[in-house]
Amino acid sequence: MIHLYTDGASAGDPGVSGAGIVIVQNDGHVSEHRYHLGEMTNHEAEFAALNIALSLCLDKGFKHVSARTDSKLVSDCIDKRYVKNKLFATYLTEVLEKIDAFELFFIKWVPSKQNKKADELARLAIREPKRIY
Repeated sequence: MIHLYTDGASAGDPGVSGAGIVIVQNDGHVSEHRYHLGEMTNHEAEFAALNIALSLCLDKGFKHVSARTDSKLVSDCIDKRYVKNKLFATYLTEVLEKIDAFELFFIKWVPSKQNKKADELARLAIREPKRIY
């Protein structure tokens, strides 16, 4: 089971945004990723971070993924497979298509203090763009 930590951050709402991703593999190997997202809302950045992370996992051929996010909105939308705000509908559709490609997928909301590294990477991506997604 791969453990995935994602976070999105925005400097303003909307504002310049970044995504932070931490992937912990079964053998203990940890990979960290950050992406400059351009201008979007904080919630959009949270969805984008998960979307990018899922693409990374699929590209690496992972089959079983347990994701953690400190976004209650994202976690709830994934669990219910529904979003009230139509602004997020496209993000949800993209994410669910990727989730359905895994043999096993879980998502769990965690407090921000348990997602510090992903948050740090997201904030770094805002200030020091490394990659643009």
